[in-house]
Amino acid sequence: MSIHFSESFTVRWGDLDSNAHMKNTAYLDVCPDVRMRYFASQGFPVAEFERLRLGPVVRKDVVEYFRELRLLDPYTVDLRLAGLSEDGSHFILRNECFRADGTLAARITSEGGWLHLDRRGLSAPPASMLQVLRDLERTSDFLVLESSVRT
Repeated sequence: MSIHFSESFTVRWGDLDSNAHMKNTAYLDVCPDVRMRYFASQGFPVAEFERLRLGPVVRKDVVEYFRELRLLDPYTVDLRLAGLSEDGSHFILRNECFRADGTLAARITSEGGWLHLDRRGLSAPPASMLQVLRDLERTSDFLVLESSVRT
């Protein structure tokens, strides 16, 4: 199964920088929202993360800009899987932001893992959550990663 996931937004006043286009922090704010909406759509709402005492943690974000987005411009943010370890403890998620005409505006690639909130260490997700990751559409440059769990 390969799930294509995207959400639509509109550029808000607070998303703008001094050049009147969408600022880098606005991209970094919207992408985690899309990721969490994906998990919620697959049976993992925020309350389930809390119950599991597990949360996503980002180690690195890479933002690439291609075209501007301006105030009130509609745009769509896609989510795809760019890398995953066998146990699911280490992942790379890619969001691409598209203007209404389909032009790529930005690409955000985020590398991370799962933090166990009680142990304060990296952990593998439960099998059902791992399957939600595996079901996500993959990028053409998908990588098999090493586990983040250290024994």
